Parts: sequence; C-alpha cells; structure tokens
Amino acid sequence: MADRTVIVTSVNEAWARPGSLLDLFRESFRNGEGIEHLLNHTLTVAVDAGGLDRCRAVHQHCYLVEVKSANVSAANQFLSKGYLELVWTKLSVLELDYNYLFTDVDVMWLRDPLRHINLHADVTMSCDGFSGSPESLENSPNTGFYYVKSTGKTVEMLRYWRAARPRFPGKHDQTVFDGIKRKLAARLGVRITFLDTALFGTFCAFRGGIDGRICTMHANCCIGLGNKVHELKSVVVAWKNYTGLALAAMERGRARWRTRGGVGQRA
Repeated sequence: MADRTVIVTSVNEAWARPGSLLDLFRESFRNGEGIEHLLNHTLTVAVDAGGLDRCRAVHQHCYLVEVKSANVSAANQFLSKGYLELVWTKLSVLELDYNYLFTDVDVMWLRDPLRHINLHADVTMSCDGFSGSPESLENSPNTGFYYVKSTGKTVEMLRYWRAARPRFPGKHDQTVFDGIKRKLAARLGVRITFLDTALFGTFCAFRGGIDGRICTMHANCCIGLGNKVHELKSVVVAWKNYTGLALAAMERGRARWRTRGGVGQRA
C-alpha cells in the first residue's frame, strides 16, 4: 500500500483446496464493505507445492516458503508437530522492511480493519479475551490477526519471539507471545495494543452475531478443518443476511424520503 503495509496470510495444500479456507477467505473480501481492493495488497504464503499451485490458480500474489521439518500439507490436528511447524513458519517470512498485517486464512474480513490500527503502537493484536483497555497486558493475545510497524524494535521483537520457542516446548506461537509480552514491553520497549473482541470477533469470545461494528470473525476455538469450513460458511450466510437487511432498510428509507419529497412538492 502507499504506507508500505502488506497484508500476509499463509496456506498449505489442505487449506487451499477448492471450497476450503482460502476460497472462503477471498470470498469474504468480495462480500465485505468496500474491501475487495485489499486483495491486491495481500501476499499469500504457501508452505508446500500443492498450496502454491492452488494459490496461483486463484490469487495473483503467491510465495513459497517450503517447510520440510514436518508434514504440513494435511489438515493437521491442533498442536500436532505439523500444525506447530505451520504456525511458526509465519514468523520466518515477516522480517521484512514493510509494515505488515498478518491474518490467519480462517479469518473472515467483513469491513476495513485498518482504521482501527493504532499507528502509535509497534504492535496491534487481536485477542481472545478483552479486558476493556487496549493497552493492558492482561489481554489474552491472539496471533491470528496482528499488525506490526516496521521498526528496529519490531525486528528485534520477532527475533526474540522466535528465540523464545525452545523455552516453551510444544507450544503455539501465541502461547509463547503471551509468555514474553511483558519482557517485550519492558526489555525492548515494544508498545503493544489490543483490539476489542466486539470489533474483531473470535469463536473464543463470540458475542452473539454479526452487527454494525464487527470487522473480522476468526474461527479459532473451532477444531478441525471441516468444522472450520462449516462454521465459517455460517458466518458468510449471516453476513449476507445482515447486509441484505441493511440494504433493504436503506431502500425503504429512500422510498419514504422520496414520498415525503413528493408530498412537499405537491403542497
């Protein structure tokens, strides 16, 4: 983008198959409120050859970072070796001279989230549990959706984050971030802010449906690829129903305005 921001997501072969997460992800941009153009600024990182082939069939910006330390092509179980290698791979591709917004591919984009990014912070991150204060480190981070400003501090942060992995064996990158967030703030001076779950919804903190504020919906706390696809299709239906009702209400409002205007003109 003009401010050197790149949106990044990642896929494997299973997530990129027709009708799977990549298709739903891209569809959400097309169905969202004025956000389809953001696909032009989205880099999809494939971790295997099958994912790359499928990405190239549907998307213009694809990049291969092949993972050979485990089988990452299948619909890996949560916290399995293949799953962990997949989620940790995203940190190896993000040390770039760009601001970046990383989004898991099981995040449905509904409205432009960039307007809610705190440009005075080094990191703006979604969370599973929001305390009410965006700057509180009591918030429970969710690394499925976060923005990082390109600075020397954030480069050091990514290196520290990766280096901390052996201290948390068998853990998700999110768990490690939660464990080191205070050190990142105190030792490196990284300013971290968190996004309200009322705006950036998750299945972990579901607040009862689509409304006029929500920007994204993340299918975390939903285990299994088939379950994620099923539940996210429900999100798509709910969004279409909501926007359809909103459009109908606007049309009714325009009709009433035209009627009142006509009466006024006759009078």
